[in-house]
Amino acid sequence: MALILRPPPTERPPGNIGAVTTSSRAAAPAAGLGLVPALLNLVRFSHTIFALPFAFAAAVLARMEVPRGAVLWWITIAMVGARSLAMALNRLIDADIDARNPRTAEREIPSGRLTATQVGWFCALSLAVLLLAVSQLPSETWVLWPIPVAAFVIYPFAKRYTWMCHIALGLTIGLAPVGAWLAVTGDLGTAPILLGLAVACWIAGFDIIYALLDLDFDRATGIHSIPARFGPARALWVTRGLHALALALLVLAGIAAGAGAVYMVGVAVCGAVLAYENTIVGPRDTTRVSVAFAQSNGLLAVVFLVFTVLEVTL
Repeated sequence: MALILRPPPTERPPGNIGAVTTSSRAAAPAAGLGLVPALLNLVRFSHTIFALPFAFAAAVLARMEVPRGAVLWWITIAMVGARSLAMALNRLIDADIDARNPRTAEREIPSGRLTATQVGWFCALSLAVLLLAVSQLPSETWVLWPIPVAAFVIYPFAKRYTWMCHIALGLTIGLAPVGAWLAVTGDLGTAPILLGLAVACWIAGFDIIYALLDLDFDRATGIHSIPARFGPARALWVTRGLHALALALLVLAGIAAGAGAVYMVGVAVCGAVLAYENTIVGPRDTTRVSVAFAQSNGLLAVVFLVFTVLEVTL
């Protein structure tokens, strides 16, 4: 029950690696109503669109029907709470790294717009929202909620120790459709696991593309990533392999769930989107990473949900 943990790409400002801008030092912490936009920006709330459609699609595939409104409502609340917690923990744990990276020095904590204490309280609130939601869903979700929360804590540390950190992120976000399936049926099977692994491969593949933006910083500071370990060209081939595997897993998940031709057409469209995403970024050209992130990934998630709903309603 997690969602995208990285923010949209931004241009790297000039300056030395590890520098913190003067404006970052001078920013005053948000207070009162000003906390709301600061916190929403902290967790990039609008980017919930990336993984929430996969959770909804899993909920639909679970019984091959659109679930009751109440179930969808509590799945949505659980996802919002989970993603907010995941993003806030990521920002809190990575505050020292973000402060040293010119590309991320203007984020809320290193810039001073939010304090670590404020973000800590927001984490507690997000966890409370998640627990409220799972308490309204099948009892199995209450028993298993510590698993995604543990993943939210572990993932930010992965990049400090292993270039497999992209897989760690993918598996964390891949819990979203698994959790939604569990919320509808109260049990698991082959289909939700395959769907979760498909999402994991999709996210891990793109996270490798995203890591190209920090290649120099990662190598200079000892942060681990596949691009830093193997170079941009090889890293992009790993992404292509992961995305091909994601499509195969989506097909297998549909077969296991009993989906038909409409669902498979949706997977084919998703394949076209992934093919486009993998052609617009090169080893020496990262200028269109933002297009791949905000447009291609958002489109893919919505397409998958739309065709899944059409599968059970037509």
